[in-house]
Amino acid sequence: MSLTDEEFREAYKPLPVPAAYKEATTFKDKVVFALADLGEATAEEVIRHLEKLEPAAEHKPMIAAIRQLLGQLYEHGLIAAAEKDGSPVYNLRKITSANNGEVNPDLLAPGLD
Repeated sequence: MSLTDEEFREAYKPLPVPAAYKEATTFKDKVVFALADLGEATAEEVIRHLEKLEPAAEHKPMIAAIRQLLGQLYEHGLIAAAEKDGSPVYNLRKITSANNGEVNPDLLAPGLD
């Protein structure tokens, strides 16, 4: 499947993180907020944190959905993960090396210069 530049930018735009849990209106926003609040975590740790943030909600039925969502975000490069004790530990840090400060303007996509 080939994406246009615009489709690619939309599909792989930076992952927005709600500023507060009460501002997280979607399931995805709640999971992303919980992960950001923890810094890094396994899917199980995210689930336990969501239970603390919203104790009245029933989170057990969402366990598989949370694991699936974190896996999809990782597969799309929107979050990072490292294997630890047989389980992926997710985090929002994607940049792992410093920028060398060089930009080749001839390689920029239109509209990014």
